[in-house]
Amino acid sequence: MQSEGVKELQGVWVQDSVANQKALLSYTLHTFTFRCDSLYVTMDVHAKKKTIPDSCYNNGNWKEYAKAVYVQRGDSIIVEGIYTKENGKQKISGCYKNGQYLPRFKVVSLSKDTVVLQNKYESTPITLRKVQDITCVPKKRWEM
Repeated sequence: MQSEGVKELQGVWVQDSVANQKALLSYTLHTFTFRCDSLYVTMDVHAKKKTIPDSCYNNGNWKEYAKAVYVQRGDSIIVEGIYTKENGKQKISGCYKNGQYLPRFKVVSLSKDTVVLQNKYESTPITLRKVQDITCVPKKRWEM
């Protein structure tokens, strides 16, 4: 049985910018979709310096995808998932990241239309703006 997740997070959240992004050599803009206890993430990566093979660099802009389940523990969101292809299928090879997606987020602030998350493994906070509400209707295992 799917759980309801965190009611206040249900919806689509978009990161519009990163502090000082024009001065950074690379940055990532996130789109988070919280649907019940599931999380779907699109990462729009921008890189000024080539640190990956030419065939993957794509003029310094590419997207990465992940899907996961999450739980809230106190002020933390614990996420366990995998990197995927755009179609949601597991990504086991190719350009960019693959394998497990395991960020750990601290909820710095949460309001009706804005959430600020701090990834334990990165220094830049992720400020997200809600662009769509989603009402969770938990699915039974055989419906998934």
